[in-house]
Amino acid sequence: MAQDDKIAGIGSASVQAKTGKTWDEWFAVLDAAGAQAMPHPQIARYLQEQHGVPDWWRQMVSVGYEQARGLRQPHQKTDGFTANGSKTFSVPVATLYAACADEARRALWLPGAALTVRKATSDKSMRITWHDGTNLDVDFYEKNAAKSQVSLQHSRLPDAETAAAMKAYWADALERLISTLA
Repeated sequence: MAQDDKIAGIGSASVQAKTGKTWDEWFAVLDAAGAQAMPHPQIARYLQEQHGVPDWWRQMVSVGYEQARGLRQPHQKTDGFTANGSKTFSVPVATLYAACADEARRALWLPGAALTVRKATSDKSMRITWHDGTNLDVDFYEKNAAKSQVSLQHSRLPDAETAAAMKAYWADALERLISTLA
């Protein structure tokens, strides 16, 4: 593998800088440990106990290894697949939050979307169950007094195809949201 190739979105040089080993070195270590037959938590535990890999990097090395060995697809988690999206808008965070939290305003850019808001923290976050039982986590960030960002993660999707379709759906929906903020 070339030094600048990325696995799980992370280049080998970055992995080496934070863990002391390149992707290829980690793959050799994990292959020798029999990690192809281990579930994800066991790989992560091995990296911690035998190599002292820090928490976040332990997860990234585990996921990278699983993807490289065909044990996990991109965007696949233990409970399904995810689709992410984010967009920055030239409006205060309260305006952006209201366009998502208020049912009538939300219907303007998400027409016909059947969802249940499980938990909402004003101007910060929403936890939603989508009509098919999947999860939607929406977070709001103030960039400055007149600019804010929405970031969403749609999880527990059944397969890579659904994740790709939902990623496109959310990209379109966030574009539609622009017109409701004007």
